Amino acid sequence: MNDILNTSLMHPREQVALVMTRIYRRGLTTTSGGNISVMDANGDIWISPSAVDKGSLQPSDIVCIRKDGTIEGLHKPSSEFPFHRAIYAIRPDIKAIIHAHPPALVSFSIARTIPDTNILSQARQVCGAIGYAEYELPGSEALGAKIASEFTRGYKAVIMENHGTVVGGDDLMDAFQRFETLEFSARTILYGKAVGTPAYLKDSDVDAFEAQLPEPLPEMKVAEYPSDEREKRSEICKIVHRACTQGLMFSSYGTISVRWRDNDFLITPTDVSRWDLKPEDIVQIRNGEREPGKMPSRTTYLHQEIYRKHPEINSIIITQSPYLMAFSVTGASFNVRTIPESWIFLQDVHTLDFGTQFAGRPEIPDLVSKNNPAVLIKNDCVIVTGNKLLQTFDYLEVAEFSAKSLVMCAPIGAMVPISNEQVEELRKAFLKG
Repeated sequence: MNDILNTSLMHPREQVALVMTRIYRRGLTTTSGGNISVMDANGDIWISPSAVDKGSLQPSDIVCIRKDGTIEGLHKPSSEFPFHRAIYAIRPDIKAIIHAHPPALVSFSIARTIPDTNILSQARQVCGAIGYAEYELPGSEALGAKIASEFTRGYKAVIMENHGTVVGGDDLMDAFQRFETLEFSARTILYGKAVGTPAYLKDSDVDAFEAQLPEPLPEMKVAEYPSDEREKRSEICKIVHRACTQGLMFSSYGTISVRWRDNDFLITPTDVSRWDLKPEDIVQIRNGEREPGKMPSRTTYLHQEIYRKHPEINSIIITQSPYLMAFSVTGASFNVRTIPESWIFLQDVHTLDFGTQFAGRPEIPDLVSKNNPAVLIKNDCVIVTGNKLLQTFDYLEVAEFSAKSLVMCAPIGAMVPISNEQVEELRKAFLKG
């Protein structure tokens, strides 16, 4: 199934099958676990079936429960349908529901606690407050009542005691972004605990971040789309989709830009799911103006300043990847002197305080360079730069692999880095000139 489609134009059965496929491929549910539903404009509910392989789900497998209770489809509807029906009944603003057992959120579920989404700057905005539903028999009306009771309080995401999680949304893409972001927040906390003590943002920190974002760039009168510009759009989309598949980006977060000509560049938009990004969504920035009718990433100002100061930098990736964020939220030393490749590509990665990414601050543009291609921002992101986009993405992968190795090393013993003498040897052999 092609999972790079305009989901707003898809039939509900196609949406359910597509999102379930994404969730399964990302390892966020099992062959038999989880269920997804969408309520359409007629009040009919389209839901994933019971006892059908989630790894090969097709649109034809999706079951429809009509508003009058009539069931249509090749299979039985999910056994968890009662709580889907209960949520829709009490929350008319919710039009899509995802329930699954993603590993990190199950960890919180069985520890009977809730992940604090103030671990990352945008997670609170995407997830909102998180509810908690006490245990009841799966598939029972009692479970439906417990979950629905939490949704009456205004929550759109609920941890289910010893079970998993359920999230709702204005549509299925909204629900998927909330689900993916909540699981990512949970993983960040858990991985962070392996290397240090996670620190959380105050609400005032998140509000300050939102308040400092600059006004959108003015619109250009006419955009031009020569062949070299269109080629870069396709290149950006391919890397974004690869990053989503590999867990290096997710629906609600991740920005890529590529220098086009001089200090003009192309950048990913805001408020478009990264999974569904298309070349026509990319925003052209030319002479300090944005392409008409489009809203570029809210970090455009930072990309502008980096390109202006560094003619050797031609691409930038800003994202959140789970193991790098473990170091971002703890402030633990991200020592890339693990294997030769990591140090050669990244050299020493600095961690800057939350707030240094704010508009007008010079620290990041002053710090990144050919010899310092990556920087971590506490409780926010990793920024990676490079000469070509594929090289920049490679740097990101190397950084994430290095961070993963350090997290996995923590239970074994202290990391023993490459020595200063060995680093100097690498410098002379690989960084000449």
